[in-house]
Amino acid sequence: MSATAPRASDAHPRFAEALRELGLGDLLPRVRRFPEQTRTAQEAAAAIGCELSQICKSLIFAADGVPVLVLMDGASRVDVELVRRELGAEKVTRAKADVVRETTGYAIGGVPPFGHATRTRVLADRSLLDHDEVWAAAGTPYAVFPIDPKSLIAHAGGAVVDVRESAE
Repeated sequence: MSATAPRASDAHPRFAEALRELGLGDLLPRVRRFPEQTRTAQEAAAAIGCELSQICKSLIFAADGVPVLVLMDGASRVDVELVRRELGAEKVTRAKADVVRETTGYAIGGVPPFGHATRTRVLADRSLLDHDEVWAAAGTPYAVFPIDPKSLIAHAGGAVVDVRESAE
């Protein structure tokens, strides 16, 4: 899969506007759109030609029914129990597709790390900081963009935490 020539329209229009509002408009020409979906971290890493851990997954969970965004590297899984403890919640579950769309304004597989329809609490796993650059969805399952993980976490309003499932 090769990327098509970058255009401002490669990102979802709402996400492109969010980038401009955050002063990150210079990232728009770096958005890469692929002819096939990059809905999973594996598909995105293969299309980009980067390590799986350089993909930033934007995952919505429900903590006692309240949506929370967890940013996780593509090679890891979220430990729901660690998220529950971090938030002091009784119960944490993966959010259903309709909740993801309602909360973020985007479909699963294209959820960017910021520029959402509603403000949520954001947890960013420390593993993202292992790289100089990570790739995240640009609002569609076909588009991704590169960003320094510290900048990504700061613009997402994320708290750096350890919520990665152990490899045991």
